[in-house]
Amino acid sequence: MTPARRALLVAPLATLAAGLAPRPVAAGAQIEEPLADSVRGALAAAVRDAAPPRPRFDDIEQRLAYLRWLGAASQRLKRRKAEHHTRVEFLETVFYESRRAGLELSLVLGLIQVESGFRKYAISKAGARGYMQVMPFWARLIGDGDASRLFHTQTNLRFGCVILRHYLDRERGDLFMALGRYNGSRGRAEYPNLVFGARRQWDIPLA
Repeated sequence: MTPARRALLVAPLATLAAGLAPRPVAAGAQIEEPLADSVRGALAAAVRDAAPPRPRFDDIEQRLAYLRWLGAASQRLKRRKAEHHTRVEFLETVFYESRRAGLELSLVLGLIQVESGFRKYAISKAGARGYMQVMPFWARLIGDGDASRLFHTQTNLRFGCVILRHYLDRERGDLFMALGRYNGSRGRAEYPNLVFGARRQWDIPLA
C-alpha cells in the first residue's frame, strides 16, 4: 500500500476517533474554605430539603410562559441531550433549583455548559463532579458525606445552585467575583467571561 493511500485511509479513522473522544471538562477547582457554624448550618439546611422539582404557578399565564420556556430550552438542548424525557426532566430540575436559590435560569444553564458540557457524569482533573462540577468536599461539609450522590441530577444541581448562591452572597452580589470563587480562579476574567458568553445562548424570555 502506498503512503498516499495509507494516509487517505487513516485520516477518516482519526477524525472519527476525535469525534468520539470525550471533551475535556472545563472546570476549575472550588477551594475549600473555613465556614462559620451558622453558615455551614444554613447551607446544610438548604441542600437537605427534598422537595420535588415541580414548579407551582399562581395563574395559567405563568404556567403557559413556563411551558414556552421549557419548549424553547428543550430545542436548544436537543443536540446535547437527544432523549426527550431525560432532557425535559433535566430542564425541569434546573428551573426548580435555580429559582429556589434565587438565580437566573440562563446563568445556571450557562455555567453548566461551561463546567461540564451538560454531561451528568463529568469528572474534572481536580475531582469535581457532575453537571455543575461540585467538589466532593462539599458533601462532607454540608451533605451526608456521600460524594457519589453528586452524580444524582437533583442533588448535583441543588448543591451547585446553593454553592453559587453562597458565593454570590459572600461577594455582595458581584457575579464576576462569585463565578471566580466557584471556579477557583477568583479575580481572573477567563472563567466568568466564558460563563457570561454561554449565558447569552440561554437567554430565553420567561414571559
